[in-house]
Amino acid sequence: MQPTQSRWIGFLSGLMVLTVPSVAKANDPGLCFMRTSSGKTISLGEMCKVIQPTDTVFRVPIKRRQAKTPIIDVKFNGGQVFEMVFDTGASGILITQEMAKKLNIKPAGKSRFTIADGSVVEFQTATILSVSVGSVVVNNAQISIAPKAEIGLLGHGFFENYDVKILEKQIEFHKR
Repeated sequence: MQPTQSRWIGFLSGLMVLTVPSVAKANDPGLCFMRTSSGKTISLGEMCKVIQPTDTVFRVPIKRRQAKTPIIDVKFNGGQVFEMVFDTGASGILITQEMAKKLNIKPAGKSRFTIADGSVVEFQTATILSVSVGSVVVNNAQISIAPKAEIGLLGHGFFENYDVKILEKQIEFHKR
């Protein structure tokens, strides 16, 4: 364990002086930080009430939004990455035909699903070795292949063991 050192940070707007512990960490300063005049990065996570990732909390950046719904990068089988909609209303993991071709997925069955408008559709299904977002991984995940979708949906089949919190620029996964 690295020894903790204290750095003094003075605020020009008043008499407030703050001691912030500085511990050696990875290059990621988190969401709340400052840079000193010498270029050193200092995390202000505690002061900003930012939850730092732990063994039970994982964060994933939101790349963009589509109709206000987060789009994130999802990795399949430890390699190929695809953008997918993070869909809290979806029960499973739905990939596109194009994704299935690139991943060389061979459908193993079919299932019927009720979609958002109430209609029932039938999708081909398969099992994929792994689906991951950041450090959250689901092995032997059940997926459905949509015949006409342009983007995949990442639903409860992926994050069912997590409580999720959708923030402005990232999604937090809290292990249950």
